[in-house]
Amino acid sequence: MTEYLTVECLIALLTLTALEVVLGIDNIIFIAIQAGHLPVEQRDRGRRLGLLLAVVSRIMLLFAIGWVTQLKTPIGTLFSHEFTWKDLVVITGGLFLIRQATVEIHHKVEGHHEEQHHSPRVTTLKSMLIQVTIMDLVFSLDSVITAVGMSKQVPIMIAAVLVAVVVMLVFSGSIVRFVDHNPAIKLLALSFLLLIGVLLVAEGFHQEIDKGYIYFAMAFSLGIELMQMRSRHNEWKHQKSLPADAASSDVPPS
Repeated sequence: MTEYLTVECLIALLTLTALEVVLGIDNIIFIAIQAGHLPVEQRDRGRRLGLLLAVVSRIMLLFAIGWVTQLKTPIGTLFSHEFTWKDLVVITGGLFLIRQATVEIHHKVEGHHEEQHHSPRVTTLKSMLIQVTIMDLVFSLDSVITAVGMSKQVPIMIAAVLVAVVVMLVFSGSIVRFVDHNPAIKLLALSFLLLIGVLLVAEGFHQEIDKGYIYFAMAFSLGIELMQMRSRHNEWKHQKSLPADAASSDVPPS
């Protein structure tokens, strides 16, 4: 037991925990979007079950490190590129994510009048969890392979996953509610998922794109949108403070 209490192990634990939290952002946003389609009374349960699936999938892959390593063995060549099972899983997950995000963006952009002709894509907890499970596998595979490259101690990797999921569980509720109550933020989150899908497909074709660029771009866009929300809110408060005949309109902030 004392072998895991060394400074190197503690540094590895903190580093892996931070890495798992960062890599889990994709997962949290996807779960937030899918949980938003559930009845209000089921959303918190769906969010918790989605994160539980993320924990289970990551731990199972950690205990199957040998199998995960074999996924990087070439299985064939196409268009002068050697493909592995990992590449196929990542490409499939990326295409699935692109489709989900594109359909959701189309639904949001076209407006609510289409709801008369198109039923919601996710209406039950079961269907939501099936979609979350698919993406959990893809996100977990990427996360575990990265973790294996940083540490060889399975207990440390499992501890990092558990700590990271506790952090995500604490903040995911606020994220889900914030995304669900702000249409502009939801579109921004869907755009982020679309970019992650493209990133996964590119990774499957061995085109390395630093995720840092994606995270920075989305963080910058989020900052701009938050400032716009604050500006609209202040403008609305100012209009409310004016006399009724002087106020042009009482449009509530988004």
